[in-house]
Amino acid sequence: QVQLVESGGGLVQAGESLRLSCAASGSIFSINAMGWYRQAAGKQRELVAAITSGGSTNYANSVKGRFTLSRDNAKITVYLQMNSLKPEDTAVYYCNAKKGVYNYWGQGTQVTVSS
Repeated sequence: QVQLVESGGGLVQAGESLRLSCAASGSIFSINAMGWYRQAAGKQRELVAAITSGGSTNYANSVKGRFTLSRDNAKITVYLQMNSLKPEDTAVYYCNAKKGVYNYWGQGTQVTVSS
C-alpha cells in the first residue's frame, strides 16, 4: 500500500499562486509515476500533471506554462506550483501514485479561485 498526504490547497484570487505538496509513504518501492488530478463540480476527474520515475513530465494543455510539477526524491514528495490561477482551476485536487497496475489516491485538497 502507498499512502499519500496532500497539503497546500486554499482560496485565492485570480492571478495568484498556490503550491500543492504530496508526500508518499508506505510501499513506495517501484512507484512508476506521481502526479495530480483534479475534479471540478459536475465534471470528470482529469489529469493536471504527472512525472514518471525517469523524470518525464506531462501537463494538461489548460495548465501548460502556468503550472510546474517537481519532485524531491529524498522525501518522496511531489510539488505542484500553480501560478496565474484562473477561476476555471477551481476543483478538488487529488494526488496520484501509479505502481504497476495500481493507482493510489490522496484524500483531495480544495483549490478555489475567485474572480
